[in-house]
Amino acid sequence: MAVLTYRRLTPEDVPLFAEMRIRQLREEGAAETLDLMPALLRYYNEHLTDGTFVSWLAVCEGTIIGTSGMSFVEKPPYYSNPTGKIGLLSSMYTHPDYRRKGIARALLDRVVAEARKAGCGAVWITASEMGVLLYTSYGFEKNGRFLQYRL
Repeated sequence: MAVLTYRRLTPEDVPLFAEMRIRQLREEGAAETLDLMPALLRYYNEHLTDGTFVSWLAVCEGTIIGTSGMSFVEKPPYYSNPTGKIGLLSSMYTHPDYRRKGIARALLDRVVAEARKAGCGAVWITASEMGVLLYTSYGFEKNGRFLQYRL
């Protein structure tokens, strides 16, 4: 049986991590209107370095087969989150051959722990249809109040 391990994203992993993010977006049906790779590489390199982004990876026999990501942001405190610190969950992806084996949940455990350690009072995600079951079973609650305005 293949050995599965978990580890944090390193700067050396960033190019492959960005490729996997693009694979995830394609799988979710995103329209490819531009070359996203330069922006992803800049974001991951910058925010991994300054500590405002963290990721855990699932690795099987040296190959990354699952990813997670957590960006840390801060907004003015509010009653249900007096720190104002929020973990924005992203980049949750498991290679199709490894799905339904608990890998995404194990990755989620690790990045939620990172958010807790960073002092976040909440974790937010915009989930794909595929991810909703995982997140709601984990304890995430749907909140239909969030809207986006494109600039």
